[in-house]
Amino acid sequence: MKILITGATGQLGSLIIEQLLQKRPAGQVIAGVRNLERAKRYTDQGLEVRFVDYDQPERLAAAFNGITHLLLISSSHKDDQVRLLQHKFVIQAAKQAGVQHLLYTSFAFPPQGRIPPNHVHLLSEQAIVESGLAYTFLRNALYMDVVAVFGLNEAIAAGELITPPGEWSFNAVTRQDLACGAAAVLASGGGQHKRIYELTASRPWNFTALAEALSELAGKPVVHRTSAECKHFIYDFLGRIDTASTSADLEYLLGRPVTGLKDSIRPFVQSVAEKEL
Repeated sequence: MKILITGATGQLGSLIIEQLLQKRPAGQVIAGVRNLERAKRYTDQGLEVRFVDYDQPERLAAAFNGITHLLLISSSHKDDQVRLLQHKFVIQAAKQAGVQHLLYTSFAFPPQGRIPPNHVHLLSEQAIVESGLAYTFLRNALYMDVVAVFGLNEAIAAGELITPPGEWSFNAVTRQDLACGAAAVLASGGGQHKRIYELTASRPWNFTALAEALSELAGKPVVHRTSAECKHFIYDFLGRIDTASTSADLEYLLGRPVTGLKDSIRPFVQSVAEKEL
């Protein structure tokens, strides 16, 4: 078994490799990177490192030679048309190289029915299905990082978390939990062919729950209040995707509950000690 993780020096890729090395020997794990200099920590751990750049398709098949399981971490390029093309380059190269099983980090609970022409993840999934490769889709929820735009520290200082009106509900989880879930699938042999995991919180949380978690962390009351004057581009984005649907898939893979809301937001909350410095 030879497992290659693309984007291995990125935040998610690094965490997946860290978790996978607890389950599989280093000789079975290959780090696919764009910048070989940033991968020294992997070579120091005895991992094989291969050059994998989505924008250099002519070199991808060679990079995937001998790989049995390939995890394609979705591109971070800001242009979705470019992202889709990059993903197709990887898919084509994987097939050419004889990869047995392709896994892809998609997005949780995409729209059903006809694929929207601009939905890069569903279009990437479609390209993988049409390739004929055995596949597993890891549909990740929003990263908990989304809370950073809600003004948590300002809410603690003011004693109130202010958001736009609406029935907001979230299935976001930590990147660490998602990495643990991906590593569990990879370590088990790549998952079943045609298996789709919806990797989300098992129960949704809302802004009231977020305010309560802030209160606990701050040791002072923080209440949630809505205001039509509260505007941020993120809410328009959140309103267009399914942030509320949940699944038990991630907890099943973890063998434990996902990280609780209070502990999940802790890294985004400035401690009282830090404020006093």
